[in-house]
Amino acid sequence: MKKARLITILLAALFTLAGCSGNNNGTPASDSNAKPEPSADKKVLILGTSPDYPPYENVDAKNNGEIVGFDIDIAKAVAEKLGYELKIQSMDFNGLIAALQSKRVDLVMSGMSITEERQKSVDFSDVYFVAKNTIVSKSDTAYKTLDELKTKKIGVQLGSTQEQAVADLKEAQIKKLNRIPDLIQELKSNRIDAAIIEDAVSKGYVKSNPDLTFQAIESDEEEGYAVAFPKGSALVSDFNKALKELTDNGKKDEFIKKWFE
Repeated sequence: MKKARLITILLAALFTLAGCSGNNNGTPASDSNAKPEPSADKKVLILGTSPDYPPYENVDAKNNGEIVGFDIDIAKAVAEKLGYELKIQSMDFNGLIAALQSKRVDLVMSGMSITEERQKSVDFSDVYFVAKNTIVSKSDTAYKTLDELKTKKIGVQLGSTQEQAVADLKEAQIKKLNRIPDLIQELKSNRIDAAIIEDAVSKGYVKSNPDLTFQAIESDEEEGYAVAFPKGSALVSDFNKALKELTDNGKKDEFIKKWFE
């Protein structure tokens, strides 16, 4: 009898403990301080970018190699507004269009200009930023016009609109490289005479390289940067609305001040 009574007491204690560790539905009680798990069915957008183009996008070596920049802040703000989780995929600039066409990425933001040639392959959002091309050269041999470069060695980023900027310089030697830092290194090593780079990017590199200078190229045409999507993407309209909201509510101006001023 004592053994049966002891078993009964132990069973009652076990049931009491089980009841204390759960809620009324029999499921484990939640920890109010625990970080909520991300929703398994949350929509994901994959952004393709070439992170060698500060202040638009570059790798922050001081922050575990995170990709940061003006484009990235805009992309994150739009993705949040539209209810997406954003994942960033790094690649060379000249491979971005192909990545869109093969649906390896959902969109591209990488200081990409709208051109007729690109419009044959991808769809673009409205323009979100305008820039100009510059001539970057050594301070002691500064060049001010493209005409001065017509017989020189010139560096441009492969797949960029800067290639088109020097297309009419038939006698010049054009060197096309994947990354802007490689162009800067070629210039500092005297393997090219000048590089054609967008103005906001030029400012950053010249600031960190006092032996370099830059000069804006006078042109009636401005570089209009936009988000690129696969042909027929349903995201274009949503992004245009969100980009307009960022402009109207002053958020884009905050990003401009953060990265350009």
